[in-house]
Amino acid sequence: MTDSDRGAVGAPDTDAPVEPDELVLAGGFDPVTREQWTAAADGVVRKSGRITDDAEPGAGVDTLTRTSADGFRVAPLYAAEDVEGLPETGVPGSWPFTRGALTDDHVPEGWDIRQRHAGTDPAAVREALLADLECGVNSIWLRVGEGGVPVADLARTLDGVYLDLAAVALDAGTDAVPAAHAYLDLAARNGVEDADLLGSLGVDPIGLRARAGSAAGAAGEPETVVEPARRVAESFPKVAAVTVDATVVREAGGSDGQELGWSLAAGVAYLRTLTAAGLDVAAAARVLEFRYAATPEQFPTIAKLRAARRLWSRVLEASGTTEVAQRQHAVVSEASFSRRDPWVNMLRGTVAGFAAGVGGADAVTVPPFDAALGAAEPFSRRIARNTQSLLIEESHLARVIDPAGGSWYVEHLTEDLAAAAWAFFQEIEAAGGAVAALDSGLVEEKVAQVRARRETDVARRKVPLTGVSEFPDLHERPVERTPLPEPVRRGGLPLYRPAEAYEVHRDRSDAVLEATGSRPTAFLATLGPLATYTARAGFTRNLLAAGGIDATEAGPTESVQDVADAFRGAGTTVAVLCSSDALYDERAGATAAALREAGATRILLAGKPKDDVPGVDGYLFAGCDALAVIDDVFSALEARTGTALEGSK
Repeated sequence: MTDSDRGAVGAPDTDAPVEPDELVLAGGFDPVTREQWTAAADGVVRKSGRITDDAEPGAGVDTLTRTSADGFRVAPLYAAEDVEGLPETGVPGSWPFTRGALTDDHVPEGWDIRQRHAGTDPAAVREALLADLECGVNSIWLRVGEGGVPVADLARTLDGVYLDLAAVALDAGTDAVPAAHAYLDLAARNGVEDADLLGSLGVDPIGLRARAGSAAGAAGEPETVVEPARRVAESFPKVAAVTVDATVVREAGGSDGQELGWSLAAGVAYLRTLTAAGLDVAAAARVLEFRYAATPEQFPTIAKLRAARRLWSRVLEASGTTEVAQRQHAVVSEASFSRRDPWVNMLRGTVAGFAAGVGGADAVTVPPFDAALGAAEPFSRRIARNTQSLLIEESHLARVIDPAGGSWYVEHLTEDLAAAAWAFFQEIEAAGGAVAALDSGLVEEKVAQVRARRETDVARRKVPLTGVSEFPDLHERPVERTPLPEPVRRGGLPLYRPAEAYEVHRDRSDAVLEATGSRPTAFLATLGPLATYTARAGFTRNLLAAGGIDATEAGPTESVQDVADAFRGAGTTVAVLCSSDALYDERAGATAAALREAGATRILLAGKPKDDVPGVDGYLFAGCDALAVIDDVFSALEARTGTALEGSK
């Protein structure tokens, strides 16, 4: 090849692409305005029939907008203009620490994988926690005292644990103070230098009071934090003495904003107690660790942890320091777990653990999938710890600090949650602070209002519970575990586990199966060919199975008599009509009459017709109260036998 073939040496290549002055990822696309997007979204919703042709612009978008448990609007789309004017979040490592406390936070080792251990046998607990520490867990969350290993056996339980390498977080309830001193004394006997000791003593009298109510006794008084906190502040820089456990509000059915607001109120109560005892604000803040619930609601969990750091920084700024960032322990809420089809809990734990890590928690606990059933087994503990190891080592989540930062949705949601939390915090403060608001019933009242809305959403399956209220496996093999004792006898805020509302009906069904050899059964009165009724028949089977009710069907039918003949051999008195609206108009009334004559005592219809159908007692449709339907079917079947089915209310 000659120079003429190549072109002159040093001459620019005219065919080479020109580097743009600035890379614009959307540069090849025409700009789109919000009005254009709104019109397009309205068009899609209009085709679904949810809005009319003459609906106002934006009506379709409104149907895609929801209201959070805290009452603020969550839109389907956020753009740059939506975050204009929001407070600056700063950069990682700078006040107000919205984006994390350190510039090298969680890089590259990841957050602290903290596994929870409960059990009363010190030897068995020791074996389990050592196995965890050898296989990827960084720290242990240990139940001590009532419902756990005795305080006197703490040394035996932790034999072989290097307390300057693996932190131990204590959960000791009414025994929190003696357990805290026992842990510090154990470290000294083991030769661990005070400056190197890791751990969290877990002293939380206000949280105990919130769970146990008056049963907490003297252990529920805020002043109990003073002695262990002073000891930690003087000599143990890597130890947290006091836990501000806000999960008690979330597990009672409260909102994310209420959980955040409660944490501020409880944290301020501890600051006041500790500063009154002689600690300065910065020293008092350093001995606190905040515990928040991580849930399968991914984005709210991320935004909640970001908002928590920002809000606490604001509290500390008002108290006179900007030096201390909030220390966070995010716990995947066991209240979100189900006892039925517990394998789905692996997915719930993965999503919630992902959100906790992305949200910047310092320590994350993902419970074993069988945690709602009782004592976890080695397999379930292995899956729990490997879930986090995978997120850190294979998904590399920890290599980016605050990866959600800059997202218009996440930034807006962080601000919305912060505003809702601050309002609840102010309400608690106006009532006299955390303890006074708790004792007066204010906190329970406010949380109960949100819980009632959650209960309605669960009953109507607006909030689906996979494997429980949606896609239940009626013939699953039960997973059995040894029950664990409750660490705290509930006398304060209740424990709300959404799946339980359906599981009590599944228990009723199991009892009937054991007693009679068959489950409670409803008959699906299918009208017409398979293609006509299959969608509503499937919907009905799914809804009934959520309550443990089996279903048998007529199959393809051509006449009212076909359905009535099939019903007579079904062995039940409950029938559900399933077909298309057209066939309902043609023969639903006549079929209902024939079923009644054949012995049906309760006749339902799958669908929501404009007018009531003669002879039909009720309707099943998307958004109906599924729990009420299930209870109604059980009641009808009980009336048939003249006796209550096991487990009925």
